[in-house]
Amino acid sequence: MKNSVANAPKTHDEDLPLPVIRQATAPSVADQIFDALSQRILSLKLPPSTKISEAEVAKQMGVSRQPVREAFKRLAKLGFLYIRPQSSTTVSLISENAVLRARFIRTALEVKTARTAAGTLDPDGLAALAALIEDQKAAIAAKDREKFHALDDAFHREICVRSGVGYVWNLIHENKAHMDRVRMLTLNAASQKLALDDHIRIFNALTSNDADAVELAMTEHLSRILIHIEAIKADNHNWFTEDTL
Repeated sequence: MKNSVANAPKTHDEDLPLPVIRQATAPSVADQIFDALSQRILSLKLPPSTKISEAEVAKQMGVSRQPVREAFKRLAKLGFLYIRPQSSTTVSLISENAVLRARFIRTALEVKTARTAAGTLDPDGLAALAALIEDQKAAIAAKDREKFHALDDAFHREICVRSGVGYVWNLIHENKAHMDRVRMLTLNAASQKLALDDHIRIFNALTSNDADAVELAMTEHLSRILIHIEAIKADNHNWFTEDTL
């Protein structure tokens, strides 16, 4: 798998426009900053090792430094920023073990949910999943990687919501973030087609009310990252850190 971008020039915060914050609306200012920065980190628009500063982010987003500092602390707690007090803040390197932990949690939650969904999804739910599959095909044809990534998430979220356990997706979403940066490194045309084929297999098993087939299809789908992560590390070694469980 040759998809190396780790040696590309680092993107600094002043070169990456951030949205001006809506001061008087919900969510809070700090939440909006957190969402904007996390989206850019997880999509690799802010790659690992990129330096960012409270002052520059505050300037771009039209806010004081206090809510920026709050957002930085939240991102650091989640493992996405590395803050050196009185020095600098950088986007954290990708931790393989954090990715594997996230995959374990996601698999435990989502395989059980998918199995429960077999036989419980109504025609509207199946139609919603079918429509998302068609949208994924269109995103692949348009070579829109980010849209496909969003539709991929939407497919998995829909299974949870239509099964009456939307809160499970919230837990998955919180825990899968470390997987997302690796997923972005693998979203080439071939891997998107493979993911689409997996979704079709999951959908067909749900349509057939075959809980065992759904469990197998979802387990294999969520396990693909285990097959590719070593090659991804080799191609992007400057973006990964060696750590322990």
